[in-house]
Amino acid sequence: MKTITGFFSFREQAERAINELRQQGFDKEISAVAKGEEKRPEDPMITNFTGGDRIADGATGGATIGGLAGLALGAGALAIPGFGPLIAAGPIAAMLSGAATGGIAGGLADYGIPAEKGREFEQRIRQGKMLVSVKADDDKAEQAARTLRQAGGENVEIH
Repeated sequence: MKTITGFFSFREQAERAINELRQQGFDKEISAVAKGEEKRPEDPMITNFTGGDRIADGATGGATIGGLAGLALGAGALAIPGFGPLIAAGPIAAMLSGAATGGIAGGLADYGIPAEKGREFEQRIRQGKMLVSVKADDDKAEQAARTLRQAGGENVEIH
C-alpha cells in the first residue's frame, strides 16, 4: 500500500478531490486534516475550520466538524499539544488522536509518512493548508495522485 498526499488552500478544491476519489472507488481510505479554530465563546461546543472558501482566511462559512464529516468518515476535533485545535477525518484521525504527545508529525509517521516529511506537513497545516491523503494499492497510487493534482492539490506525493 502507498500513501498519497496533497495539500489544498481552498475547501472547494479538497471537496472536489475527495468526491472524485470516492467516485473512483476510494472511500474508507481517504483522510483529511485541517487546522481548527479555538472554540467560539458563543458556542463552546462547535469548532470551526479556520477558513470558509480559503481554508486559512479566518472567514468561516459554516465549515464545522459536520462539514468535514461530509468530506471523509470519522471527523473529529483534536487538541494537539504545542499545535492547538485540529480537525481530522478518516483513518488518519485515529493515528493523530493516539499520537497527541508526538504531535502531528508523530501521528503521520504511524500513518506511513516519514518523520522528516511529517514535520514539513505539520508546518503546512499550521500555515492553514488542508492535507488530503488516500491509501491505495501500488497499481492505483498514480491514479490517486493525478486526481489530487487535477483538483488543485499542491505538493502531491506518493509515499
